[in-house]
Amino acid sequence: MPDDAAIEALLARAPYGYLATSFDDQPFLHVSLFWFDAAQRRLYFHGARTGRTQQNLQHNARVCFSVAELGRLIPGKHASDFENEYASVIAFGRGRLVETTEEKQAALQALLDKYFSDLRPGTDYQPITEAELERTNVYAVEIDAWSGKERWVPE
Repeated sequence: MPDDAAIEALLARAPYGYLATSFDDQPFLHVSLFWFDAAQRRLYFHGARTGRTQQNLQHNARVCFSVAELGRLIPGKHASDFENEYASVIAFGRGRLVETTEEKQAALQALLDKYFSDLRPGTDYQPITEAELERTNVYAVEIDAWSGKERWVPE
């Protein structure tokens, strides 16, 4: 990808991503809806109160997160001439359980805003409640480094 702005744009528009964690040499891949906070260079997603993601992060906070999108599939005259367009990003960082109510609520609301941008809390649905905050975990990935690549073929 040409620059950080292109990486940020893909992270902002990608519908879901893959978080890779590990524990005792066993890799684990978690697919999830997510929100990219460009100002903090941080990713957020939510999950169950218990499970592999939380357990793995407690033992090893190092993670990677990936998104990709597929463009056109381009046939060729020979099998070796077939192509596809794509863009992908991989981010490396440290995952953590979000502890404060304020950060947790802000991240969950940002997720709702990303996926339901035409709906407003208090108007179209009941805002996030304390009970809802208590029954879900929110995770953050503090991004240390990232890279992206893309290939688009002219028409």
